[in-house]
Amino acid sequence: MANTPQAKKRIRRNNRRADINGARVSRIRTFVKKVEAAINAGDKTAAVAALASVQPELQRGVSKGVLHRNTASRKFSRLTKAVASLA
Repeated sequence: MANTPQAKKRIRRNNRRADINGARVSRIRTFVKKVEAAINAGDKTAAVAALASVQPELQRGVSKGVLHRNTASRKFSRLTKAVASLA
């Protein structure tokens, strides 16, 4: 258990940041799921539109520190490849 005032403050701050970061990751997952749903439905126009909205969300996650940049690049690359394969 934290004894010093600063340690107690860090615990409070870490809990707040965990909530915020969890919300950010959840938002990114939602956008990714929209693209995957459009791909599974075979709707290329919807997939392209959803893909365009995913890219800034992934980059925002990278800049906020909730995603590693290589992870975001890999996710976007795989989604782009899947959308491009729709005929």
